[in-house]
Amino acid sequence: MNLQQIIDELQSLDAQNPGAWPAWARLSAVILAAIIILAAGTWFLIKPEMEELDAAKAQEQGLRTEFVAKQEKVAALDAYKEQLEEMRKSFGSMLRQLPSKTEVPSLLNDISQTRIASSLEEELFRPQGEVPKDFYAEMPNQIIVIGTYHEMGAFVSGIAALPRIVTIDDVEIRPAGKGGTGNEMRMQAFAKTYRYLDDEEVAARAPKPKKGKGRK
Repeated sequence: MNLQQIIDELQSLDAQNPGAWPAWARLSAVILAAIIILAAGTWFLIKPEMEELDAAKAQEQGLRTEFVAKQEKVAALDAYKEQLEEMRKSFGSMLRQLPSKTEVPSLLNDISQTRIASSLEEELFRPQGEVPKDFYAEMPNQIIVIGTYHEMGAFVSGIAALPRIVTIDDVEIRPAGKGGTGNEMRMQAFAKTYRYLDDEEVAARAPKPKKGKGRK
């Protein structure tokens, strides 16, 4: 049977009486109907399930990514806590190097003793006014000393070795001139000491809340 004969026979089939169709036509119709039913079932039943499955997989991947990100944050948080605790300890150690108000005279005496131990001649030691900062106060002391470079170096090293924080700033060194020997120099500088502010002083420096105006 050639193609034209198949076409002619298909055209002659009675759609109202499929029982009279030849065997090959009935079999082909059954196969075609099965394919259509399978395709329809796939489209209307299986495809939504597949789409729902894909959405669930995407959601699962998103949750996994979110979980990993949160897990990393938790791990980082532990590291941050350790760093914060270490910073607190370091800060406490540094804070202990700042004298209290009652310890300042002793620190100034230590500076004078360091100058004496370095064999420097004191021409001026003049404490300046305090400069309050956030949680500490800066206390500059103008000093003028006379001596050799070696003695001045010993003085600066001795200041750096003190258990309390003292800095030497605005250093100016010139020949001693009158009253000094040929190798002596005059050093003018500010020896800055620091002390921490107690709770009452910090509270006193805190900005006062503005009072609201009463209603008329």
